Amino acid sequence: MEIQLSHSITPFNLDHTLSCGQVFRWEKMDNQWFGVVQENVIKIRHDGNKLFFQTFPEKMEINFIKRYFGLDNDLPHILFHINKDEHIKRAIQNLYGLRIVRQEAWECLISYICATNKNILAIKNMILNLSKRFGKKIFFEGRDFYTFPKPSKLAEAGLDEIRKCKLGFRAERVLDASRIICKKEFDLEAIRTKDYTKAKHELMSLSGVGHKVADCVLLFSMDKFEAFPVDVWVKRIIMGLYHNFFERSFIEKVLRSSSITSQDYMKINSFGREYFGDYAGYAQEYLFHFKRIQQR
Repeated sequence: MEIQLSHSITPFNLDHTLSCGQVFRWEKMDNQWFGVVQENVIKIRHDGNKLFFQTFPEKMEINFIKRYFGLDNDLPHILFHINKDEHIKRAIQNLYGLRIVRQEAWECLISYICATNKNILAIKNMILNLSKRFGKKIFFEGRDFYTFPKPSKLAEAGLDEIRKCKLGFRAERVLDASRIICKKEFDLEAIRTKDYTKAKHELMSLSGVGHKVADCVLLFSMDKFEAFPVDVWVKRIIMGLYHNFFERSFIEKVLRSSSITSQDYMKINSFGREYFGDYAGYAQEYLFHFKRIQQR
């Protein structure tokens, strides 16, 4: 199946979108991307002004693919509003078409709980281990793929079984979150209807969900584009490019530390949200990925 794109109306860059670090279950092989979304494998490639895709074992609707890749968002409008200075302008020019993917909230939550203090490769391996052990296998084009495990599967598993997925201290947090959601003591989907502040506060009541995990879940699965996740990379970017907005003593203190305190997080997060506005999360992702590309 195919989706027609318009460079002026629906600009899109599949490579930037899937390689920028927001998703962990996609791999590029022979100029095509393969990923598992819900219960299906998706194979997709971008050729000129068209997206060609195939799904297995079930056929997924075009509208689902459009929503998943955020093609229903007005990207030119979003980029116009975050284009505040030369730094973000350069990132936009180089990464034009990068979109925030609308991930499934449950998988996004567990993925970012696993992401605590880990690099992207390690996160991918943890999520693959969880999916292999507790998900369902799908054989497609000569390869095995695995669905992400349901909350019930993880909730029923013992802690020792989850630890075999090499999650370290994150195993207990994953198990706790799974049991709470499985018992319907926490409604992830209801979070979507809350405003950013209330939604973040409720998410942070879950074990293993701090400021960054909550902001990532809100941004990457719940359309809260004002969320501005801050990790070590983003901390350095903001302190380097936007140092004029902070006291020198704060910059020196933050850059001396290899981690980030809750108070420092909130200060940088508040700057990002106030400076870039309603689409601060898009600014964060463009700045973050552009810096990664430069360092490569």
